[in-house]
Amino acid sequence: MTEPLATLGVILAGGLARRMGGGDKTMRAIAGRPILDHVIERLAPQCDSLILNANGDPARFGAWGLPVVPDDVPDFAGPLAGVLAALDWAALHHPAIEWVVSVAGDCPFLPRDLVARMQAERAMVEAELAVAASGDQSHPVVGLWKVSLRDALRHALVVEECRKIDRWTARYKLVTTQWPVTPVDPFFNANTPDDVAEAEALAQLAL
Repeated sequence: MTEPLATLGVILAGGLARRMGGGDKTMRAIAGRPILDHVIERLAPQCDSLILNANGDPARFGAWGLPVVPDDVPDFAGPLAGVLAALDWAALHHPAIEWVVSVAGDCPFLPRDLVARMQAERAMVEAELAVAASGDQSHPVVGLWKVSLRDALRHALVVEECRKIDRWTARYKLVTTQWPVTPVDPFFNANTPDDVAEAEALAQLAL
């Protein structure tokens, strides 16, 4: 086994949460704890460092003690803006780190081998990017990104107004890493109040 590559983790929590009625989805409780607790618990051991991408007042996340990095592309440009913010932060604060893994802030059941498997499968085919999938569904927000692509991503977002993740990743060699959906889909996301209720029922299976 080779040593895992240094990887910065970013939890994307910069969305508007319209389907949840506004507010921060990461603050909703599952199994008596905020969703953000579950995400951090699963992701932090897999990364060299962890940051939170969120817009608005960062003080609301103070209890978690993570650097809060906002988008610097205006008008809520979507998940790619959060990825870009993380790539820029990595380049500035951890220049030795070449990879960033992004996850959605509303996925409480993330795989505990997420980074290791994505890095291994990416390396096998010398891909520049990796995304996660479960069942027949791709989850492009859960991705592995090369920091050196940050200028190209900024150009795509700012100049081309490219907002769709799949459209941008199609420009590069990409590997898709698959996970099973049983006993629980590891990329189940709590987008609505009904999803939160379902996650309560699934939480015991996902331990």
